[in-house]
Amino acid sequence: MTILWWHWVVFGLIVAAGELVAPGGFYIIFIGVAAIVVGLLASVGVIGPLWMQVLLFSILSVGSLLIFRGRLLAWFQKDSSAPAIDTLVGQVCRTLEEFGPGGSGQVELRGSSWAAQNESGMAIRRDARCRVVRVDGLTLHVEPEGGYS
Repeated sequence: MTILWWHWVVFGLIVAAGELVAPGGFYIIFIGVAAIVVGLLASVGVIGPLWMQVLLFSILSVGSLLIFRGRLLAWFQKDSSAPAIDTLVGQVCRTLEEFGPGGSGQVELRGSSWAAQNESGMAIRRDARCRVVRVDGLTLHVEPEGGYS
């Protein structure tokens, strides 16, 4: 079987383009780049037989993956000081039921029902507006908006 240099290049371009459409996290791009490099080296006659091309392709693919993937991910990662999730602290919600000081109940925030804990020293009536002061897992800790209910 004869594999020409441009076969490697075309294969590499197809695989590299596959990285753009697949949410893989920078795995197959290294296979594509390795195939392109092997194709270019084969075009100038640096590497000869097919077994040498396959060996170089394997070494380049695995080696570049191990060496450069972590750096590439870190380079594309957003600001590391930013929270990984959307913060709800400071958001205004509406109570779905009345709950007393330190009591638990349900609130509505952004169209969803949430478990809530009253952090204030006063009861919060139904349909009152509250402000989220802290989030603990899936529980919102709330206080009445404006300090009264």
